[in-house]
Amino acid sequence: MPGETRYNKGKQQSTIPLVDARLRRALATTTIESGKSMEKLWAGRTTGGNAALADEFNRSIAFDSRMAEQDITGSMAHAAMLGAVGIIPQASADAIIAGLEGILNDLRCGLIKIDPRAEDIHSFVEFELTRRIGEDGKKLHTARSRNDQVALDLRLYLRKDTAEVVSLVKSLIAAIADVAEAHAETIMPGYTHLQRAQPVTFGHWILAYAFMLSRDIARLNSAAGNMDLSPLGACAFAGTTYPIDRGMTAKALGFSGALPNSVDAVADRDFCVELAGALSILMTHLSRFSEEIILWTSWEFRFVELSDEFSTGSSIMPQKKNSDMAELVRGKAGRVYGDLITLLTMMKGLPLAYNKDLQEDKEAIFDALDTAKLCLSVFAPMLSTMTVHPENMRKAAAEGFINATDAADYLVKKGMPFRTAYKLTGQLVAQCIASRQTLESLPLSDYQALSELFEADIYEAVNLDLCAKSRTSEGGTSPESVRAQIRQLRENVIK
Repeated sequence: MPGETRYNKGKQQSTIPLVDARLRRALATTTIESGKSMEKLWAGRTTGGNAALADEFNRSIAFDSRMAEQDITGSMAHAAMLGAVGIIPQASADAIIAGLEGILNDLRCGLIKIDPRAEDIHSFVEFELTRRIGEDGKKLHTARSRNDQVALDLRLYLRKDTAEVVSLVKSLIAAIADVAEAHAETIMPGYTHLQRAQPVTFGHWILAYAFMLSRDIARLNSAAGNMDLSPLGACAFAGTTYPIDRGMTAKALGFSGALPNSVDAVADRDFCVELAGALSILMTHLSRFSEEIILWTSWEFRFVELSDEFSTGSSIMPQKKNSDMAELVRGKAGRVYGDLITLLTMMKGLPLAYNKDLQEDKEAIFDALDTAKLCLSVFAPMLSTMTVHPENMRKAAAEGFINATDAADYLVKKGMPFRTAYKLTGQLVAQCIASRQTLESLPLSDYQALSELFEADIYEAVNLDLCAKSRTSEGGTSPESVRAQIRQLRENVIK
């Protein structure tokens, strides 16, 4: 029997031509004539002669064709097991494996195209195999159902794609860390209720998104971890009378084991829902970050400017420079939410075991993955190429009385109760507004008119740079804290 490593291909990243968008275009322009469709795997109890419209409605090849590599890899492992335990002759198993390898190689090289008339990717592979090797090809589906087959393909595909998303998230975190490092001492106003609140560094502010994204990685990895048991061998839902070795196929395909209940193995798509949920939270974070960038690039803020590579103009207003990439990311978050709701609704109230409703899982989860990957791929370079305007951030910080808390803390440290200090500082701010002053420019005599506790060192306490630098508590906005956070990300998340 060939070595086990021959079938352990679950993590390969190869792209198969004419599988996704191009295949959908082909389907859109191809007329499927009645009687010309490929023979159905399930023909027997019925003739399999659906009306052309029913065939088109039932067909899933347009979207499940992207799992061709996973389908072939799973079939190779299944054939190896069938031969090893004597369910089919070893010679037949070897012929099947060789035929499947040929199909996979030809798909990768573009020597063959996936037939859009096939009902699904499983049908296409099996019929192509039988066309190539003859009767032995018909033995492949022994002790297997399309129910456990598609559940397997989907897990294999989603594990691969989830790893790609995680890699993209890490690249974005790395881009955030680089910008944060360059601006660990750049003062800007921090906001609550979109009102200027306290001074922070720009590096500290954007690192918040890096840590949100680090939790997204944990959620994505958890979702992938919950796909680590193989459904293959569950068959339709009740198992099989053949002496199969589920552990062998699970190990060959990179799983830690097999799902213990055959009904559960084919009946649930909670792993799709969980992944879509993780992607939805990820898109929430990208959407919020996009909203900040959109605000910051507005003329009212002008904190940052996106490069021409990642912004657009107006067709009628020549002065405009629009943050369209960020706006698209913000908009596409809703699309991923919709995919999650699709999956939840599909599963709600669905009786055991397999139902055709489950065919709707793939378009939703594939779209969620594609959308997240697209947004991540544009976000990191958009961030890395933007220009930061520290002078505008500093000006906004100076005009917002965001050092008022520091003035109150100054009095508290000299023995005044905080609530009293809070009220007195509010009076100072009102006085500054009336006289068009700032806390940094207000004369010492005006301070002392309200409290004798004020001395000349009040100007150090309300200095914006010192306000930020003095917040040295763990996780705070001081430059040294910002640099510690960056080290933590680089050592523990994006290493």
